[in-house]
Amino acid sequence: MYMEKLLGEKIQSTVRMSNSALKMFKFTKIHFGHKPLRITGMRAYTHEVDQREVILDMNIDYDSDVDIDADVNAAIKVGIKGLKFQGMLRVILEPLISQAPLVGGVTLFFIRRPTLEINWTGMTNLLDSPAFSSLSEDTILDIISSLMVLPNRMCIPLIDQLKVDEMRFPLPRGVVRVHVLEARDLVAKDTYMMGMVKGKSDPYVTLRVGNRHFKTKTIKENLHPKWNEVYEFVVHEAPGQELEIELFDEDRDKDDFLGKYNLDFGEVKREKEMDQWFTLERIAHGDIHLKLRWLALSTESSLLNESNAGLSCAMLAVYLDNASNLPKDQKELTVHHKHGKHGKEARLTKKNVGPNSYVEFTLDKDVQKSKVAYMSKNPVWEQGFNFFVQNVKTQQLILQVKDQEKKSVLGSLSIPLHRLFTISSMCLDQNFLLERSGPTSMIKLKVTLRILTEEQPPPKIPVSSPSNSKQQKQQVKAGGNAAAATAAGATAAAAPAAAATTTTTTAAATPVPSSGAPAASSPGLPGVPLDGTNKAATPQPRRNSFLASETSKASNLNMRRYDSHSLLSENSIASSRFDLTDGASFPQAIRDHQGSFGEINLTVRYATMRNKLMVLVHACRNLFPCSESGTDSYVRIYLLPDNSWRHRKKTHVKKKTVKPVFEEKFEFDVPLEDAQTRQLDVSVKNNKMFRKRERTDIGMLMLDLSQIDLVKGASDWYGAKFISFCCSPVASTEKHTVLSYNVVSIAKFILKLKLGG
Repeated sequence: MYMEKLLGEKIQSTVRMSNSALKMFKFTKIHFGHKPLRITGMRAYTHEVDQREVILDMNIDYDSDVDIDADVNAAIKVGIKGLKFQGMLRVILEPLISQAPLVGGVTLFFIRRPTLEINWTGMTNLLDSPAFSSLSEDTILDIISSLMVLPNRMCIPLIDQLKVDEMRFPLPRGVVRVHVLEARDLVAKDTYMMGMVKGKSDPYVTLRVGNRHFKTKTIKENLHPKWNEVYEFVVHEAPGQELEIELFDEDRDKDDFLGKYNLDFGEVKREKEMDQWFTLERIAHGDIHLKLRWLALSTESSLLNESNAGLSCAMLAVYLDNASNLPKDQKELTVHHKHGKHGKEARLTKKNVGPNSYVEFTLDKDVQKSKVAYMSKNPVWEQGFNFFVQNVKTQQLILQVKDQEKKSVLGSLSIPLHRLFTISSMCLDQNFLLERSGPTSMIKLKVTLRILTEEQPPPKIPVSSPSNSKQQKQQVKAGGNAAAATAAGATAAAAPAAAATTTTTTAAATPVPSSGAPAASSPGLPGVPLDGTNKAATPQPRRNSFLASETSKASNLNMRRYDSHSLLSENSIASSRFDLTDGASFPQAIRDHQGSFGEINLTVRYATMRNKLMVLVHACRNLFPCSESGTDSYVRIYLLPDNSWRHRKKTHVKKKTVKPVFEEKFEFDVPLEDAQTRQLDVSVKNNKMFRKRERTDIGMLMLDLSQIDLVKGASDWYGAKFISFCCSPVASTEKHTVLSYNVVSIAKFILKLKLGG
């Protein structure tokens, strides 16, 4: 009913004013069908948000059987017999207050531009006509974007004390500076002689954040191109907004796809600085090297650092509110200037019909335009704009109010940026008198200047050395390395021959980094070594892991280091390795894999009212593809030292995807004090067996819960921050293998006795 009223009262009049050919436009039938809008997924953020706000992300899916008919004019009738609308809607409830309605205001917006498909009926060539083109899907999406796609928001204040302009256009979270450095091992798309001869590629990169889009230069005939270009993006929501990277091979007809990668700016905000290689997706192979820097916004004038390299030193945020007493057109301006007639007298003698006006902002070469306000001398725009500033002392913001049809100037304004720089708040919020306009023509603006400042990255966990191995031992809680130590002791006492063959690869050699790969920028988990050289603190590999098998010998040739986006890690302790398939080998494709094994998104928190530890498994991304159609994966969890089948938690299997979405919750009945001493053993497994009784680990992870504020909770993407090894299995006798299994079983029995059964 609300939408029917909105279309009939507001949208219809807006359509009529948008084009002279649509002056007779009228809805004749409005019915929104019987299929409701669905929310297919929702997430509430509990970290990196203010305590006086609630942030929700909702996947909106509207596949509707709408039935809408309209008359364009007497001869043309059109209709809509169905539409599909999908997008991620963010809802911010703030501030939280102590009285009903408990929330001071509601803010709605789409983080990214949604998708829209409309099933039109009527003339097939109608969309090609100039008049009806204003009703196309792209134009309708542009209207939606101008209302509620970042940086625009739809705001509903629920209490009088709220300032709508601050709700509708708050200052951004920060700025991210992106250095597109180089790429390597790209796919060759250029072929000659009917595909018989493989050439190279002419790669370029596109970068997109919301509606802001850039393209790098093209590097001719190169599979390892170097661009060394810098781009800057304003970030309104982190986490939430993503940097969308795509690579293409430039061709004369259609450019070929070379891969893509999406990076959430929340990760950059957390790390402050990232310099690493990212594995391209949806392509056979290829990596891109990016350097990203988070820049905070400050009012400290002493932090201004104007660079000669063309980089920005400040950001200018402009909120365009409204204008008043605009002249109808240039002719009315001429009458005012010639005869000196007052604006009010002119309005009394003429028909009170205002112009179709918009505002054009210019800061050097950056030109941005507002939406059009139709037929009003007092137009309301309520839009926000952002500009990057290179020189505060010399640059100025130029504003022009223009008529949509004739493009004539109805008023102008110039604001030198050094005027803002001398104010302590660096902000002007007022009505400005327009120049070259009517005698009382004014425009209401809020102009804010902020200095871009670099923040120090969070402290990195230092690399462990043999001298602090004792300290590493003490930091690891009982139940983890206790099992490994017991197993090692039992092995030495009961089977020296078997113990000689179960030496881990970490004791044999120092790992060798992969060629050209930078060091991981994400810090490791507390209490676990980053280099894998500490034998005392290094756990034994569990069954089916990509670490060295318990029956294999150390091999320098097969050791390699995985990047920071791999789930694979040696930080899973021995608690989940008491299965009867230890020492099993893996397919050659997995052993030879040089790229990322993926990441997992987890939320861990303690429900104090229920005395339960909650673990939410949200999703995985960039998993190793175990087949051409993807991977059949699931997640297995133990709360150590409880590692029996009775305590195992397991998600459902998601088939044929490397980006499975689980959204499953598990509960552990454990006191808070006890939970703070435990460790969470997580493993992502491939459900399809490579051979009998094998379900291979795709990746593994261990979280030390003593390092997490369980009451507040933590939610993040987790990947390997540790060195992992992949050694080809060495042939061993069945006797040694069976003996190894028996030793592990004895160790497990002894451990249970020590823990009281």
